[in-house]
Amino acid sequence: MVYSTKRRFMAGAVCPRCSEMDKLVVYNEDGKDFRECVSCGFKDEMNFKPVKRELETRVNQSEQEKADDVQVITILPLDKT
Repeated sequence: MVYSTKRRFMAGAVCPRCSEMDKLVVYNEDGKDFRECVSCGFKDEMNFKPVKRELETRVNQSEQEKADDVQVITILPLDKT
């Protein structure tokens, strides 16, 4: 996630050092995202983990994959002998 270079407050965020609420600002500096507490001076670089691939489910399959999963059953007529 990339924030703008302008400092912006994060509503509801709590500082990990002083536990003050609504005192954290986030901003981007030299291509890196930072959070900083305006109350105690705490500063931390935010590292976001890459997004993992979504698990395969019946909802996010393509139409071809859905068609491949269809089972066809042929019912033969009964012999009347």
